Amino acid sequence: MSDAYERERQNNSRLDELASKVTALRGVTIDIYDNARDQTLIDSTSETFSTFGGSLKGSATRLGRMAQSGNKVAILKLAGIIIGAVLVLYWIWHLVF
Repeated sequence: MSDAYERERQNNSRLDELASKVTALRGVTIDIYDNARDQTLIDSTSETFSTFGGSLKGSATRLGRMAQSGNKVAILKLAGIIIGAVLVLYWIWHLVF
């Protein structure tokens, strides 16, 4: 009877060890998944900013060409955009600091 009790105790001990290893493995798996998801988000954000930068550069180039052609409306638009950008940056600066 004592021998069966000892085996049962050993089985329970090993079962607890196995359960703790499975829990640790589950935690590692979840951490890997979260890290991969974060990396995908970072890549997506980087791509979005790259696209935005290209679009902004193209718009600035077109406005520059319009201003060089001597079109007064284009020059006023360019000046308005520059003043607006400076005001937005100034507002953001005071909001943050």
